[in-house]
Amino acid sequence: MDDIIVLEDVRKVYRIGNEKVVAVDNVSLKISKGEICCFLGTSGSGKSTLLHLMAGLEKPTKGSIIIKNMKIHNMSEKKLAKFRQDYVGFVFQSYNLMPTLTAVENVSMPLVFKGIRKAEREKRAKKMLEAVGLETHFKHKPSQMSGGQQQRVGIARAFVGNPEIVFADEPTGNLDTKTTKEVMDLIVSLARKNNQTLIIVTHDTEIAAYSDRIFYIRDGRIEKIETNTSKVVGG
Repeated sequence: MDDIIVLEDVRKVYRIGNEKVVAVDNVSLKISKGEICCFLGTSGSGKSTLLHLMAGLEKPTKGSIIIKNMKIHNMSEKKLAKFRQDYVGFVFQSYNLMPTLTAVENVSMPLVFKGIRKAEREKRAKKMLEAVGLETHFKHKPSQMSGGQQQRVGIARAFVGNPEIVFADEPTGNLDTKTTKEVMDLIVSLARKNNQTLIIVTHDTEIAAYSDRIFYIRDGRIEKIETNTSKVVGG
């Protein structure tokens, strides 16, 4: 399989006053196209920083990050914004929906930046909302929806542009057990169906069970990598 993400000796150091905090400590890894990977670790382990580096939201202090054969660690902010627009989708723990917009408007937002006309944006957004089971909520605003429904809108928004890579940062952190399973089944089944690479960050071993490989993160390092032979199949 082709490697879509390659990290080599990636290090991220933050300066807080006179102190240096090493958030990511010389991480090297490869992730294949269509692979579902989980970065598992406690709060402060460096797993979210690692996701932000791979998504081009932060620059490494040293090391290289190559995605689709592009050296994103060398890119300008303008090029990184274009890179994310073209190749990346995000699912956030806190949903990050625009409160004044309807479900259709929230989902179609990434398509605005791609220059797609309004009628086509709405058509694709409605199709994605139907795919996540929200065909009766097109005109609902976030305040009119439950947490699980808001996260389904967030998932539809992440997938609407058919990105090659989807990053999910604690995607079920605010959800109950039943809704967590529904949301994870949905994210994983969408990624599998479209052969998309899915990177999940979590502290929850039950969430990690959905992935092909689990990267155990501790103190900014990969402690071990486990191939998951008994993974949960979304759907």
